[in-house]
Amino acid sequence: MSLFWIPVLLLIGVFVPLITERFGRTACAFFTMLAPALALTQIATLLPEVLSGQTITESLAWIPAVGLTLSLRLDGLAIMFAMLILGIGLLIILYARYYLSDKDAMGRFYAYLILFMTAMLSIVLSNNLLQLWMAWEVTSISSFLLIGFWSSKSESRKGARMALTVTGAGGLALLAGLLIIADIVGSYDLGTVLASGNMIREHAMYPVALILVLLGAFTKSAQFPFHFWLPHAMAAPTPVSAYLHSATMVKAGIFLLARMYPVLAGTELWFLTVSLTGLATLLLGAYVALFKHDLKGLLAYSTISHLGLITLLLGMDTKLAAVAAVFHIMNHAIFKASLFMAAGIIDHESGSRDMRKLNGLWRYMPYTATLAMVAAASMAGIPLLNGFLSKEMFFAETLHQVALGSLSWMIPVLATLGGIFSVAYSLRFIHDVFFNGEPIDIPKTPHEPPRYMKIPVEILVTLCLLVGIFPSFMIGSLLQAASSSVLDGQLPEYSLSIWHGFNLPLLMSFIAMTGGLLVYAYRSRLYRFQSQFRETDAKLIFEGAVQALVRQATALHEWMANGSLQRYVALLLVLTLIMTASPLMELNSAAGHLPLQDVNGIEITAAILLCISALATVILHRQRMVALITLSVVGLIVSITFARFSAPDLALTQLAVEVVTVILLMLALFFLPQKTKNESSPRRVVRDLGIAAACGGVIATINYAIITRPFESISEFFLANSKTGGGGTNVVNVILVDFRGFDTLGEITVLGIAALGIFKLIARMRLAMPSADEKGRPWSEDRHPLILAMISQSLLPLALLVSAYIFLRGHNMPGGGFIAGLITSVALIQQYIAHGVDWIKPRIKVDYQWLIASGVLIAALTGAGSWLFGKPFLTSWFDYFDIPWIGEIELASAILFDLGVYLTVVGATLLILANLGKLTTRYRPTVEE
Repeated sequence: MSLFWIPVLLLIGVFVPLITERFGRTACAFFTMLAPALALTQIATLLPEVLSGQTITESLAWIPAVGLTLSLRLDGLAIMFAMLILGIGLLIILYARYYLSDKDAMGRFYAYLILFMTAMLSIVLSNNLLQLWMAWEVTSISSFLLIGFWSSKSESRKGARMALTVTGAGGLALLAGLLIIADIVGSYDLGTVLASGNMIREHAMYPVALILVLLGAFTKSAQFPFHFWLPHAMAAPTPVSAYLHSATMVKAGIFLLARMYPVLAGTELWFLTVSLTGLATLLLGAYVALFKHDLKGLLAYSTISHLGLITLLLGMDTKLAAVAAVFHIMNHAIFKASLFMAAGIIDHESGSRDMRKLNGLWRYMPYTATLAMVAAASMAGIPLLNGFLSKEMFFAETLHQVALGSLSWMIPVLATLGGIFSVAYSLRFIHDVFFNGEPIDIPKTPHEPPRYMKIPVEILVTLCLLVGIFPSFMIGSLLQAASSSVLDGQLPEYSLSIWHGFNLPLLMSFIAMTGGLLVYAYRSRLYRFQSQFRETDAKLIFEGAVQALVRQATALHEWMANGSLQRYVALLLVLTLIMTASPLMELNSAAGHLPLQDVNGIEITAAILLCISALATVILHRQRMVALITLSVVGLIVSITFARFSAPDLALTQLAVEVVTVILLMLALFFLPQKTKNESSPRRVVRDLGIAAACGGVIATINYAIITRPFESISEFFLANSKTGGGGTNVVNVILVDFRGFDTLGEITVLGIAALGIFKLIARMRLAMPSADEKGRPWSEDRHPLILAMISQSLLPLALLVSAYIFLRGHNMPGGGFIAGLITSVALIQQYIAHGVDWIKPRIKVDYQWLIASGVLIAALTGAGSWLFGKPFLTSWFDYFDIPWIGEIELASAILFDLGVYLTVVGATLLILANLGKLTTRYRPTVEE
């Protein structure tokens, strides 16, 4: 099975809980688990190949010319993270089944969770920098949805917004860094980038790229000073916290550091930036965790501390430190997920997370207490548990640092201090919750959770023990494969033995455990010391900064947006003048060496009419219908100009657009006030004339400079390859549906979104119908003249026939889906004008919204269909067939794409015009329509 099936399975799984929720909570959880379980099974089948040292890569061409290739990479590091993401994710799904209440929307929660899982898995499997970044951003969005799941709570909304803001800003920095790296290497392919470490480190832009990438990693993994968002993400349901803190989200930043280690590590800047940031985060998180009274708050800051530990290891820039970092990534995921789920059980079954109240729970829930204490001991680094082994390796590596010169002794000392605090807050978790007297004022009597709610915790705690006792057997091969990926195959010698004899790392562990006991024993003095400092709420500071930014933006907006359309246009044109006039001033002369083209009397006459019509539109703008007629003359002459210069497709398009625009303007003018006051003062008139004259002069200069100079265009390529490459002789249409098909797909998507937006804006509008013109003359009561109705009905079949003809011939002659769609739209909107909405509604039962959706879907599926044949997205196919009684004809896949364009144009045009025409009828559109 292809690697691509893994994210595809999960993506399909996003919709499963939304469908199965109606069958009950247990069925919803079961069916939700199917997609991750199948993906994990597929990963497991590939495990032997990866453990043997192979790297599995698969690619699917999308837009290879600009580096957009869907590419997946499964090596040791990727498979380790994939197993953590999917394995812990399955346990979280089972756990959430019993954690969520009947009032919670379980289907929506599971959909968000699977989306989050898909995005995280896509990060670790990506073999393309842009693809990795896109998945990176989806994790920010999906985590926002999960953190804010209980949206009725203010802390949930604020915590979600804070997380999205910080990680989103870091994502933008990461994008810039990845673009710089790709520019240095000349490729977005991750394999190529990983093989170009020396080239990147020696480049002048390396420091900039490094800082930008580290900003992305540090914000995601809550490193100091960006750590403040993570504790406030605790407003999320506990299953989300357990998943976010163990295998996803914050681990994405750590994964990025490990993935880019062969490329960016090995310099003094890397060591100082990464190691010092990690050390500061380690100490800050460990210290603050000791003073938190909320169970999840303590675990959140402990997560920050352990993430700092991993970052410090990666920043030490030694091979053994990198191995220790990979080892601790696995260990931390296991014990932290179990601790969060245990905290959720305590909260769920006692109604509180306040450790000042949760005393003596050992008597009420001894089984859960035992599991939680083992996991907390692993977090503290107690021997025979998995946390001890990686922390021992961490202590050992701090002893071999010399980068700080004579101050290098501070690194092992501070690392030991961090270990002391780790033991102290772990001991507080155990003692204050499960011993230390009786519960105080908790909402309900504590008791053990449902049997299946404990299974995920049992599995993870068992792994803590098994990895701690049998490390080589349990994870030796996986650690070797993952570390090999980080170190580019250059593994150092290391041992996973439980006992290495009496040495300094063991002494450091002993000091950490003894010191932790002493700190906890004399914690009251430490609490008194800490009470001298004013406690700050990062959430309030962040909200204050956001509100200040909003106020500044509002003030700037009110200064610029004063409601004057003239002012907006003037500012836009002045800015355009500044940007275009500056380069022109560097030219000594606008005239080139090419002669001007000859013109005849007809062309001069058309130009004069164009100018007169444009001036008349401006001068007579208060006589709206006259101005509309003169404006349409401008459009007609532009269409003729296109035809004159051998652009019949553009001429047809301009003509069709002109008709639609006139109809739209007539509908809009109908609802405007009949009279408007003269708003333009003489000073404003002079200003506007000056800006208009300057713009006209600059545009004229640009035109003159272009037509008197040689102009090399890509059109020669299209002319040469239109028939052979796209199967059509109409170059314009071939460009739209083949060479630049992706642009067209984006444009029709935007057109559809714009039409839907306009429809929603006017869906509930109620406008009074004018009864007379500006002179008081009443409108005719015969709103639908019989002659107009009969003529329009007679023209409809002919117009539709012309539309079909224009559509079918578009690949080889002027025409195509866009023009045909406009012709069809004009023919149908004419029926609305001639007969009215009430007459049309029962006769044309078409949902224009579905028409838009169908058009975009057909176009997208036509593009995706090329993947089935191993071709890039939107690759066209054509061939010639001899059909009896008809002869030889050409069939091209582009006609399906053009059909999507046609349907989207028809749907969008009619959705806007038809609904705009309904505003003053007794028929009132609804939002649900």
